[in-house]
Amino acid sequence: MTQYSNIPSFQSSNEELLKRKLLIVEDDSSIATQMKWALAQDYEVFLAEDRPSALEIFVKERPSVVTLDLGLPPHPGEVREGFETLAEMLSEDSVLKVIVMTGQGEKDHAIKAIGEGAYDFFCKPIEIEEFKVVLNRAFYVSQLERGHRELQQQLSGGSFEGMLGTSAQMQEVFSSIRKVATTEVPVLIVGESGTGKELVAKAIHTSSSRKRCPFIAINCSAIPETLLESELFGHEKGAFTGAHVQRKGRFEMAQGGTLFLDEIGELSRALQVKLLRFLQEQKIERVGGRESIVVDARVLAASNMDLNQALKGGTFREDLYYRLGVVTISLPPLRERGEDILLLATAELQRYAYENKKKITGFTPQAIRTIQNYLWPGNVRELENRIKRAVIMAEGSKVTPMDLELTSPDMKYEGRGLKEARQTLEKALIEKSLAKNKRNITKVAKDLGVSRPTLYELMEKLGIRR
Repeated sequence: MTQYSNIPSFQSSNEELLKRKLLIVEDDSSIATQMKWALAQDYEVFLAEDRPSALEIFVKERPSVVTLDLGLPPHPGEVREGFETLAEMLSEDSVLKVIVMTGQGEKDHAIKAIGEGAYDFFCKPIEIEEFKVVLNRAFYVSQLERGHRELQQQLSGGSFEGMLGTSAQMQEVFSSIRKVATTEVPVLIVGESGTGKELVAKAIHTSSSRKRCPFIAINCSAIPETLLESELFGHEKGAFTGAHVQRKGRFEMAQGGTLFLDEIGELSRALQVKLLRFLQEQKIERVGGRESIVVDARVLAASNMDLNQALKGGTFREDLYYRLGVVTISLPPLRERGEDILLLATAELQRYAYENKKKITGFTPQAIRTIQNYLWPGNVRELENRIKRAVIMAEGSKVTPMDLELTSPDMKYEGRGLKEARQTLEKALIEKSLAKNKRNITKVAKDLGVSRPTLYELMEKLGIRR
C-alpha cells in the first residue's frame, strides 16, 4: 500500500527545508548584482548573462522560477535570444514560471512572451518590494502545480478511470471491471451509499466497446413511481394527461451504449416485469404504445440495499435478480479500505487547494489521526465534502479536525470507565436508529439486532423515552 509519507504533498516539499531556487538571466551585471543582493535572503539565487550559461544553470539546478531579460548577447538590442531561451526552458519544464523583465516601452514583447508560455512580466526599473510579491506568487503557483502533477504521476498506478485506491479490495474491484468490460452481460454493483457505484458503472462503460455511445444514468429512487415508467420506457402522444408529444425514454436514449439503473431495489414489481422482459428479449414498449421497439443497450444496475433481504420479503423478483446479477461487484465501505482513506484525503486536499488557490500545505497530526479513526458513514462522498469544506474554511496552512468538523471518535469516552463508555455508545446507537426509523420500535429492534423486549429494557436503563 502507498504510505502517506511517500505521497508528494506540499508539506513534504524540499522547498520548505531549502531555499527556493531562482535563476536571474540578465546581461547587465549591475542590475543582476543588485537583484541578487536584495533577494539572497529569501532565495538561492543563480545568475546568468546569456542563453548558453542560463541553460547550463537551468539544467543543473532546476529552479522553479526564472527572471528573463529578453535582450541577451550576442544581440542585446533584439529579443530573439530571449525568446529562444524561453522556448528551450519551457520545453524542458512545462510548469516553470518565467517572469519577463522589460522596459516601459517594450510591453508588446512581454505580452508576446506571455502568449508563448511566460508566467508574467515586470517593468524596469525594479521596485523590489513589489517584485518580491510577484516572485512569491510565482513560487507558490509553481509549488501547487508541481505537487499536483507529481501526485497524479505517483497515483497513476493506484487509479483506474477516475477511481483511486491501492488497497487489495479496490484492486480487486478494478480487476473485475476490466474483466466484465469486455463482455455484454448485465452487472449488479452493490455497496453502501457514497462508495462510488456510478463511477464503477462509468468505468465499465468507458472500458467497453460501447464507449463511443451514450452512457445514460437514472436514479430509480429519485423519480416518483407514477412517472418512472414513462421516464424509463418513454410514452406515445396522448398516453396520459399531459402527454402532448411522443417521448423517448432512457432505454432508447442509451441505444448502442449503456443504461445505468441506480437504486434498482426501488423499482415496483410492475416495472421489474418490464425490465425483465427487456433483459430477455432486448425489446421495450412505450407507455400507451403497442409496438415493440428493439433497443441495443447494456444494463448495469446498482443498489445500496440488501437485495437478498428484498427477495425474502417478496419486494424484488428472484428471476430479475439472477438476470441482473450475472456478475456482482461489491464495493467496500471507506472504513474498510485501510490506507486508501488518507490517500484519498491527500489527493482531495491537493485538488481543492489548487482549485481554490489556497496555501494549504497538509493536515495537522491530529487531523491525520482523526481521518484514520473516523468511521466515514457517508463513505467517499462524505470525505470529499469534508475536505472541500476544510480547504475553504481553513485559516492556517494545515487542515485541523475543527476545519473538517470532525473530532476523534474516542475523545467522548476519555476519562470514563468501561461500563460508562459502553452505555454512552449504546445510547448513541439507539438514538440514531430511533431517528432513522422514525421511532418505529419494530424497525429499530431489527436494525440493532435485538428483540423488542431487550430494546425496551435498554431504553429504560439508558433513560431514553419510548
